[in-house]
Amino acid sequence: MLKISEKTAAMPASAIRKLVPVADAAKAEGVKVYHLNVGAPDIKSPDCAVNAVIEQCKNMHHLSYTNSAGLIELRKDLVEKYYKKVGINIEVSELLVEVAGSEAFSCAMQIAADEGDEIIVVEPFYTNYNTFAFLHGITLKAVPTNIREGFKVPDISEFEKLLTPKTKAILLCNPCNPSGKLFTKEEMLKIGEFCRKNDLFLISDEVYREFCYTDEPYFSAMDIPGCEQNVILVDSVSKRYNLCGARIGCIISHNKEVMAAAMKLAQSRLCPPVLGQYATLGALDTPFSYFDEVKEEYIARRNCAIEALNQMPGVYTPMPMGAFYTVAELPVDDAEAFAKWLLTDFRVDNETVMVTPAKSFYKTEGVGHNHVRIAYVLEVPKLKKAMHILAEALKVYPGRTN
Repeated sequence: MLKISEKTAAMPASAIRKLVPVADAAKAEGVKVYHLNVGAPDIKSPDCAVNAVIEQCKNMHHLSYTNSAGLIELRKDLVEKYYKKVGINIEVSELLVEVAGSEAFSCAMQIAADEGDEIIVVEPFYTNYNTFAFLHGITLKAVPTNIREGFKVPDISEFEKLLTPKTKAILLCNPCNPSGKLFTKEEMLKIGEFCRKNDLFLISDEVYREFCYTDEPYFSAMDIPGCEQNVILVDSVSKRYNLCGARIGCIISHNKEVMAAAMKLAQSRLCPPVLGQYATLGALDTPFSYFDEVKEEYIARRNCAIEALNQMPGVYTPMPMGAFYTVAELPVDDAEAFAKWLLTDFRVDNETVMVTPAKSFYKTEGVGHNHVRIAYVLEVPKLKKAMHILAEALKVYPGRTN
């Protein structure tokens, strides 16, 4: 009898995408679904990115491999046109192009920890960290935060409680997917000192760096003094330039051993997507004013979503200060059942909404069962419609708790 491996059979499904077949079934029946479940913005990709691919294809006779580290001209431009301009001073040898941020943090986890080792995360955290930890045999141990306190990072003593001889790294997403939490400079300095003191890697997922909604300048893990050898930076162009389908990211470190290991992993998958690399090359000519305009748009969307959510009886969500997500506490017994019910049973004028159950963004037992992640990635008129549908659904949901 044929059987698939025990590992893939036990592998957790994506909380963000596992209800896609249910949404597709609703669409097949003619239902309009407002997608608040996935961070796929509807904002236009820069023309210079699209045009770069078109021009490259005109002169291309075949798609060949590139260097496993990525096109040299792309790596040079990333260093000079982007990272140095945002204050991250690196050399070309300290950057490697990856197959999106997903491969970058998967590689970073493998480089930092062996099978059986542990990595500390601050919850809630990006659910795909769970997936790669599972595949690599790594245990995630969570520092809990509280939605009612805006997911404030607790005292460093909470990190110390989780420290064992098997602890190899701390993994952060800043700004945070799913909560929108923006780590302060003070929090980052304390975490950095903890890593330096205990010889831990600090894997910093900074994919949403451009989307910060405070007056304070963004503070990268790369700026933590004394942690130059500890920090592994994970990045992506998916959100920054609205190039999710390009599948281009980066892994960056001043640590030569880290980068040598990253290169070996990169060689095993041959090279990053070629057309995605050319799209990124073009995108790097995007004026920085583009980010200001996009940020203003996200602030409007954020304010619309947060105000609407907190006006719904029994719903609570803090004000996110980064990214384009928020975690909302709902008056339901099971957020996953509610999310599925929205797609199978609930309609307003033949329209419904799709949200992401947030339980798998937590490790702490019993936390997150009534939380959802909402991506406010739709333009305001559509977002208002989606919020209206959600409010109406909560009024009649059979599993409502109050």
